[in-house]
Amino acid sequence: MKTDRVLSLLGLAMKAGRIESGEFSTEKAVKSQQAALVIVASDASDNTKKMFTNMCTYYQVPFCCYGTKDELGPAIGKEIRASLAVTDEGFRDAIIKEMDNINR
Repeated sequence: MKTDRVLSLLGLAMKAGRIESGEFSTEKAVKSQQAALVIVASDASDNTKKMFTNMCTYYQVPFCCYGTKDELGPAIGKEIRASLAVTDEGFRDAIIKEMDNINR
């Protein structure tokens, strides 16, 4: 299944130390201009989605909803995660490319 590819890339990015996860760390990465892409779980609260949508718009960081909290966490070797930031442009580009393929 194609969706596994995005989660696999997130796992690789985590191993490479290029992921900040959890609401506080994700927010910090965006505000410190380290985030190249923010991913929020599709089942995250509306408040969380709105906060990151607004923050990413303001700081001009690409933003998307993808997967569920139960998928994002284990993909990066953690418990459930509602939000994460990819801090590497190479991983960002690969993840966005995969998401584009899924949405075709």
